[in-house]
Amino acid sequence: MSGFEKALEALLPRLRRFAHGLTANRADADDLTQISIERALRARMQWQEGTRLDAWVYRIMRNCWIDIVRARARSNKVLAPAEAGEHVGHDPTAQMDAKIDLERLMRAMEVLPVEQREVVVLVLIEGFGYRETAELLDLPIGTVSSRLVRGRTALLALIKEG
Repeated sequence: MSGFEKALEALLPRLRRFAHGLTANRADADDLTQISIERALRARMQWQEGTRLDAWVYRIMRNCWIDIVRARARSNKVLAPAEAGEHVGHDPTAQMDAKIDLERLMRAMEVLPVEQREVVVLVLIEGFGYRETAELLDLPIGTVSSRLVRGRTALLALIKEG
């Protein structure tokens, strides 16, 4: 396994979290992660040694997600997600408190507009700085800052309601 592949493998948990932040859906996050890794492997010669691999792959992932969302918007089919049938007859009272809190947070994340959600995931979960996030998303740093403030405020309000 090459150094590039090892570095890419080390990024998988972070990429999966970012994918879930973008998609707000486990199955979509898995698919998006796989598509992004495949594209990164095919485009490995375009990555420049000495630059941040994580930022490069996050940009690939974000572009993949934009492509997927656009394709779905063009589709006229209305299908229920597979997850809709997974919990039929399931009694959620036996779940652990930590899982309930995580689900509450994930539901709150789902309500956020995608623009706020991607900034919240990159800055608060992945630990990117404002400037790095601005470069990654090709946004002014002030836009990143305002989206983060609005996203954080909305998350806190939604969690308190939940």
